[in-house]
Amino acid sequence: MKLQTIFLDRDGVINRDSADYVKSWGEFEFLPGSLEALARLVKAGLRVIVITNQSAVNRGMVTLEGLEDIHRRMRRAVAAAGGRLDDIFFCPHRPDENCACRKPAPGMIRAAARKYGLDLSRSAMVGDSARDVACGVNAGCGRSVLVASGLDPGAERGRLDEQGLAADHVASDLAAAVDWLLAARPR
Repeated sequence: MKLQTIFLDRDGVINRDSADYVKSWGEFEFLPGSLEALARLVKAGLRVIVITNQSAVNRGMVTLEGLEDIHRRMRRAVAAAGGRLDDIFFCPHRPDENCACRKPAPGMIRAAARKYGLDLSRSAMVGDSARDVACGVNAGCGRSVLVASGLDPGAERGRLDEQGLAADHVASDLAAAVDWLLAARPR
């Protein structure tokens, strides 16, 4: 399978996650190696799309404008490091709102597929949680990678087991996930 698109969770994959939510650019901290990993994906000719739950918006902890500011600055920093984020899809809903876009629901990935005419079987979802992996599976992504740079990977594997799911690969962080994805990609 020749991959075309990589979907990435944000918090815990690209940047350090926070139990108090990332509510401003001042709280945003890139994880070691993530900027370089993003640049490698772009150099390999892959489309990179962020798929992120951001319930802090509907919880009233950050405004939509504040979230857009974080994303604008994140994109600039990624571009300055030689990478590119082709798009960012986010779900502002709280879990109790039962929307179709909050991961593990596949709404954001399916919206990206419609917007860009993507073959989801030629995509991979990379995230630090069971809900990220489940989202990729539910959307029909060809591969899924669980990274250990955010949530507890043992607990997340347990959650996947409970759902009868498994990631195709477990990596220490985004850089290691990119190593695996590029090595598994036919030339």
